[in-house]
Formats: sequence, structure tokens, C-alpha cells
Amino acid sequence: MNRHKTWIRIAHCRDIPLRDGRAVRIGNREIAIFNLGDRFLAIQNRCPHRNGPLADGIVSGATVVCPLHAWKFNLETGAGENAPSRASCVQTFATCIEDGVVLLEFPVVPAEEEFSSGCLEVKSELNSSQSAELIEGV
Repeated sequence: MNRHKTWIRIAHCRDIPLRDGRAVRIGNREIAIFNLGDRFLAIQNRCPHRNGPLADGIVSGATVVCPLHAWKFNLETGAGENAPSRASCVQTFATCIEDGVVLLEFPVVPAEEEFSSGCLEVKSELNSSQSAELIEGV
């Protein structure tokens, strides 16, 4: 399977308050975008422990604390800092700012390949005709 990545426009920088997170849906995946003041960082939005919404967590330095059970994740590496095992981590995504807009680097599956594989991972990635949407109240 030929996998590519693309930059997706997510939100205006002003729409994500300082030291806060916002959930974004891209295809079937939820990504949490955090404003650290000097940069924006992105991780998968669901805690591997109990699916807590990490975008709603408390940001401290370059970490976020899950609002359900206080697991702490490094926003730069995705590592679970107080989780019981190294398997307790979340995926990270590269971000950049262009003309006051946060962009996220995301894997793209060409539309013709989307249904050619039975892999669940393929179905959760963006196809070339989908886009991002901010999730309100998540």
C-alpha cells in the first residue's frame, strides 16, 4: 500500500486558547491540538486507559493530564509519563503554523486503496476526499 502524508488546515491559532486543547475529527480519528504559547502540539485524543478525552485535560508544561484518571502524557513524544507500562502512549502528529492557521501532518490513503485492504488502520486514516472539522463539546 502506498502511504503519503499531507498537511491539513485545522483551525486559526486564535481559536485555540493558550494552554488549552481542542479536539478535531479527521476522517474517523480524533486528534487533540494544544496551544503551548510558542507552539502547537497534537496527539491522538483518546487516552489508552479508559478513552478519556485528552483535549479536555489539564495542560502543564509540555504534558497533558487525562481528565478521567490522571494519566499524564508528554505532548512532544506521546509517552505516558506516569502510566504503568511503555505501551501506554499516544500517537503524535507534526504541526506547523501558516498565515495564522494551525496545520497538521496526517497520513493519507488514496481513495482507490481505502477499500482494497481489510486493515482497520486504513479505515481510520484520511482519504483524499476528506477534511478536518473542529469538534464542539467533546
